[in-house]
Amino acid sequence: MLITSPCVVSLTWTLADAQGATLDELTDPVEFFYGGDDLLAKLEEAIAGQEAGFTCDLHLEPEHGFGDYDPALVCFEARGIFPEHIEEGMQFDGLPEGAVTKDMPPSLIYTITEVYPEHVVLDGNHPLAGMALRLAVQVQAVREATEDEIAAQSVDEGAVSILSPVPGSQHLH
Repeated sequence: MLITSPCVVSLTWTLADAQGATLDELTDPVEFFYGGDDLLAKLEEAIAGQEAGFTCDLHLEPEHGFGDYDPALVCFEARGIFPEHIEEGMQFDGLPEGAVTKDMPPSLIYTITEVYPEHVVLDGNHPLAGMALRLAVQVQAVREATEDEIAAQSVDEGAVSILSPVPGSQHLH
């Protein structure tokens, strides 16, 4: 079966930074909805019309990946609004309850980047924002999408990788 919208593709990949350091490796095939919200446009463009067994190497500049890094998506919140045991790298879906910063997008996932005695630094940028990326992809399988998948414009497989969609941003997957 050729990859045409709507369908489901099963992919494996290796994602690296511009210097070739591996950032994410998907060795077991994972299904993604093609023609919806699961994949970045450049990846969909590269695999369009192909079939199982197709491989490609992509170079993604930030504007084709996860966008430019936006310093306006960084904020400081009082340490007291967070649970007692927090650490750098923890993430929140939206700002935590009690946040005083009101002009930040509520639909983002915020990552704790620094913890101080009086405040915590939160970053709403995707972890790969501002980075040029190299993506080696192999199409493992292609199948027709179910009615539920077409309605959702996504495959709910429960697998999460560094490339998982972030609400309000572009996705690779």
